This record gives sequence, structure tokens and C-alpha cells, in this order.
Amino acid sequence: MDTKTQSSNLNDTQMLREVLDRIASDLSMIIDREIQVQDASAERVKKRARGEDTIHLSFKLGFKKDDCEGHGCILIPLPEAVSIASYLMMAPDEVVQAKREENSLDRGLKDAMMEVANFIGGSTDAVLRSWNGKQEVAVCSEGCQGVKAGDVPNFPHDGAAELILGRIQMQVHEFPPFELILMFPSFVAPGA
Repeated sequence: MDTKTQSSNLNDTQMLREVLDRIASDLSMIIDREIQVQDASAERVKKRARGEDTIHLSFKLGFKKDDCEGHGCILIPLPEAVSIASYLMMAPDEVVQAKREENSLDRGLKDAMMEVANFIGGSTDAVLRSWNGKQEVAVCSEGCQGVKAGDVPNFPHDGAAELILGRIQMQVHEFPPFELILMFPSFVAPGA
């Protein structure tokens, strides 16, 4: 790995870590439960990553920087996404624990997921604006969608442009840690 690639990966990791710290902080404040960001790593890839072993929720994001437009997402395992959305609805711990076992979402939970998506979009926008200084950058939520285990998330990507792929260990409240997968178009990195 050359020095430029190492530096790029380090900057990407720092940027993604700051995005996830902000998302965790904002959501923790709203749901009144701690969300911890633990380990983070980043690399540049051409293909979308797959969420293995379980159904995931893809919180889809739209990005615009100067004349570039692109898409990405944050993949969260379904039980963790359900936990966050349930806490947003002020559900007590025992109800959240029971909902984590379900694979279908009721209307209220779906609405709460859309609110989580909006928080994720707003937090990401705030951090990327601060990272990019004078360059205009904007991020917005494009909703959320279930993704079968082993499938790639559905967002426009031709496979030619680089994505920043982040793998981050996180934990919601007292539930077991999990891997969050983040994919952003590489043009959002400072200096790109």
C-alpha cells in the first residue's frame, strides 16, 4: 500500500468515525439510550458490500458536492435498527427485546425507521459540511429499505466509481455489539 493510499484510508477512517460519532450522539440523545462507536476502518472499493448473516436495513443517502452527485447507505442489522426505532417510540426495554426477534415491521415502527433515516441524513450532512470547508456538500436521506442477508443494498452505483467502505463496530444500549457497514461515494472526502 503506498503512502497516498494509507493517508487516504486514515483520513477516510477519521471522517467516517466522526460521522458515526455524530449519528450515535444525536440518536442517543433522542432515544435516551447510549449508542457506542467502537472500532472503525475504511477502504476504497468499487463494489457495494453485503450485509451477511441477517436481514439489514439500508438507510439510503443522497450526496451532492459541487457538480458531483452520488448515492450511498448505512447498513444496520435489523435487530439493531428495530431497537433504535423502538426506543425512539419510547418503548421500554422488555418491549424492545421482544421486537428484536421479529422480522416484520408494523406501521408505527416503519414510521420510526423513517425518522431514524432523517436523523442519519442530517447528522451525516452536518459532519461532511464541516469536513469539506468551502466546497459545497449536501447529504439527504433517501429513506430506508430492507436487505436480505447476503444481498447488496439497492442504491444507484455503476461499479466504476470508488466508494468509501467503512466497517464500524457499534453497540446500542446493553445489546451485543454489531458491525455497521457504511458506503459513501469517494468524492465526499475532503480534497476529492
